[in-house]
Amino acid sequence: MSLPSLGRFDVVVVGSGSAGSSAAIAAARTGAAVLLVEKLPFLGGVSTAVLDTFYGFYTPGSQAEKVVGGIGDDVVAGLRRLGPVLERPNTYGAGTGITYLAEHLKVVWEDLVTGSGVTVLLHAFVQEARVTDGRIESLVIATKAGLHTVESSVFVDASGDGDVCHFAGFGYELAGDLAPAQTLTTTFRMVNVDHAARSTIGKDRLHELMASAAESGEYDLPRREGSDHITPVDGMIATVMTRVDQVERDAAGVVRNATDPAVLTAAEMAGRRQALEYVRFLIDKVPGYEHARLVALSTQIGLRETRRVYGDYRLTREDVLAARHFDDQIGLCGAPIEAHDPGLGTTWEYLPDGAAVGIPLRTLVPRDGVNALMAGRCFSAEHDAQASVRSMAQCMAMGQAAGTAAALAADHGGQVRAVERSRLLDQLDKDGAVLAMESA
Repeated sequence: MSLPSLGRFDVVVVGSGSAGSSAAIAAARTGAAVLLVEKLPFLGGVSTAVLDTFYGFYTPGSQAEKVVGGIGDDVVAGLRRLGPVLERPNTYGAGTGITYLAEHLKVVWEDLVTGSGVTVLLHAFVQEARVTDGRIESLVIATKAGLHTVESSVFVDASGDGDVCHFAGFGYELAGDLAPAQTLTTTFRMVNVDHAARSTIGKDRLHELMASAAESGEYDLPRREGSDHITPVDGMIATVMTRVDQVERDAAGVVRNATDPAVLTAAEMAGRRQALEYVRFLIDKVPGYEHARLVALSTQIGLRETRRVYGDYRLTREDVLAARHFDDQIGLCGAPIEAHDPGLGTTWEYLPDGAAVGIPLRTLVPRDGVNALMAGRCFSAEHDAQASVRSMAQCMAMGQAAGTAAALAADHGGQVRAVERSRLLDQLDKDGAVLAMESA
């Protein structure tokens, strides 16, 4: 059956999160005709649908070193123009966080994306990839008007779940198969919180209260070290508290995770039920919450990993903890390995103080593809390495690199490996990306 066409572009980006929107902006600024495809009714992915804080712009440790710039700086500047933005200190170990109003960020992403000349398609899902000898010829997209095809010289998979690479038949590791799969989190926000009263206890006492409440049997709290933080809105607190396991195994031992619609559906509902239980705990047990009320749940459950695509290089745990640098690195990450694996706690492992690991361009190139790139949490990395480099600022850096490389590859018939490395790195440097530590 012949399907109607959305047209042909130089670059098609699937997924508009921190990685995808950055990729689309970068590709368009480099001169490409770009289509950005997004399943939600707004841009931003996790940055607008789940969270309200960018981590990864700075290294944790004794002195914060800024390791992400470029489009990331444009995003923060756009947020500051719309209202207050908070830089929160390194409270929970991930480094300085940049907290914003998610509703403002939706508009900032739209302004930057459309202002760069990108064509945007919301409420759209990839359903099929048509591939010949590793080259993606077109995608089939489900829209409100039915199925359509779209052709492009280069495709960027920034879907988070590696959907494009999955439908293209490219190889990947399914989270939960060879290593634990990080758990999922439904976030929520509460208003009428007395900040002064809340500040009378620290995180250790909060965790003690969680543990005591859970052990009493009166509260169902799967996670005992969740966090809450102030926001730009007075009296409003945001949380990262719930914990939903995503992995199931069928009778044959085959893994099913949140890429399975039944697993994802159950997880979404479980996350909302958990959130209400944590709300009840906070109101009952935590100073400052006595008169607080729930005001919002995250639009969707927060996914940390589902598919990790095999690339030309796979970033390892050893690379991260040794803060290794690479001759093709397109960005930096100083964030610790923050593994939200099944169980009660979160594992933190740190890089050397003030150091950062490089993100090789090769981790953004699918091993089995010719004219494809990926950016964001589906990039090529082992479980532990991904648990560090998945921070949203690093997703912006990966997206900027992937988008720039895609635009340059469009001039080479879509052959992403034909892009001259020095030309790409020079362009990224010119556009404000941070490619090396200042002290190096």
